[in-house]
Amino acid sequence: MSQPSALPLILTLKLDATTFDRLDPLRQQHFPSDRNFLPAHVTLFHALPGDQESSIQDTLNTLSDSTTELPLSFPNLRFLGQGVAIEIDAPDLLQLRQALANTWQPWLSRQDSQRYRPHVTIQNKVKPEIARQLYDYLSQDWQPLSGKGEGLLLWRYQGGPWEALGEFLFRAGAG
Repeated sequence: MSQPSALPLILTLKLDATTFDRLDPLRQQHFPSDRNFLPAHVTLFHALPGDQESSIQDTLNTLSDSTTELPLSFPNLRFLGQGVAIEIDAPDLLQLRQALANTWQPWLSRQDSQRYRPHVTIQNKVKPEIARQLYDYLSQDWQPLSGKGEGLLLWRYQGGPWEALGEFLFRAGAG
């Protein structure tokens, strides 16, 4: 039996295919290629303890059985200073994330303990003037999107690309 890993775990929201197919090309086009190891994603937790993987997966299995797909809206762009993100308005997602934060409170990093503002980052770690140009350009024609969160994805952080550990589709009401 292998030892639990000390590498942190990341939890993201699984977007429906149509929404993902609208957002991922923006990230691929605008995120610096030397730092872009990932497709478009919505991070719920950035650094859960790797040695608690089994317990975390148990919680996610239970949660996914009792959760329906989450409605999402993407109303605005957000200027990040050195990047651009697409904001997400999703009260049900906020409620789900808070329930998990309450469950995992002793394990949360400082970043994961802060107020949660869901978004999809399409550009980051660029000079502020480059980020401002993209923000202004995309803002000219931005049309709000709507979509769904279909489940949760658990990953192991490995310093660059993430290792997929599990998919937890929302199953309540399906059937």
